[in-house]
Amino acid sequence: MKLVSFLKEGKEQVGLLVNNEVYEMQDPFPPTMAGLLENWDMYHPLLIGAAQQPGQGNNRGMDPAGLRLLAPVPHPASCRDGYAFRQHVAAARRNRKLPMIPEFDQYPIFYFTNHGGIQGPGPVKCMPDHFQKLDFELEIAIVICRGGRNIRAADADTYIGGLMIMNDLSARTLQMEEMLLNLGPAKGKDFSTIIGPWLVTPDELAFCETAPKPGHTGKSWNLAMRCFVNGKQVSSGNVQEMDWTFAELIERASYGVDLYPGDVIGSGTVGTGCFLELNGTGKLADPDYREQWLQPGDTVRMEIEGLGVLENTIEREDTAYSILELKK
Repeated sequence: MKLVSFLKEGKEQVGLLVNNEVYEMQDPFPPTMAGLLENWDMYHPLLIGAAQQPGQGNNRGMDPAGLRLLAPVPHPASCRDGYAFRQHVAAARRNRKLPMIPEFDQYPIFYFTNHGGIQGPGPVKCMPDHFQKLDFELEIAIVICRGGRNIRAADADTYIGGLMIMNDLSARTLQMEEMLLNLGPAKGKDFSTIIGPWLVTPDELAFCETAPKPGHTGKSWNLAMRCFVNGKQVSSGNVQEMDWTFAELIERASYGVDLYPGDVIGSGTVGTGCFLELNGTGKLADPDYREQWLQPGDTVRMEIEGLGVLENTIEREDTAYSILELKK
């Protein structure tokens, strides 16, 4: 199934996407994604039935292009982002003339980002300091659909309610400034994390499930990933290139901690999936390589096979206010 959240008369509404038409959820379903996720085990079989007969009664399909789509999970209980693609980590370290860190292969890691900064398709407003090396990050994310604690990786896939495209926007100058103090990322990340355009349940992706990498536990998916900036492809990869699985990230995240329905967990950046990596690789090959960063007016389009297209336009806030200028 594909689930969307959209605005209806100024209020959040959840809907089913069937044959490229959105059907508003009606009784007995709750009106929001949070309500569905909080009672997922009860509603999931009913959702399957509704998806098979979406136009019951007076429920007519709507063109998603005519709706104000929100993030599929507009108000996550929390948002963690992982570091699951070895290729990205190795390339980023190589570009800084650092060896690959062996601890990457020993345990999965993540950081908390701002769950209040979640956005969906459409315009994204950024402050002047964000445009100091503004970057995209091509990722995939999951949402937790049942609560749990100390979840073992072997059982963790049953806690995944669905998968989404994620764009972890990053203000690199702010990020690198704060990480000099071995803390963060925080201000370099907290202004916007984009997910969407819809949530795809794992049963719909069963056809492309594949085994994890040797020595790992959990599902993986053979899904091509691409990113375009102003129509030009800049990044490509595949979800199956994840070294650490979402099951393993869930195991790590839930150790001594309760996970809740609506928690979002991102994969981290796929190899080639950001300008920081691409610029570093380009300069290694050509000292005259010209760095590229996102600019006001740019359109970022992300595609993951089976998960749709997530498109955003980058806009500049009408202000000159800068926290970089406040440094002592």
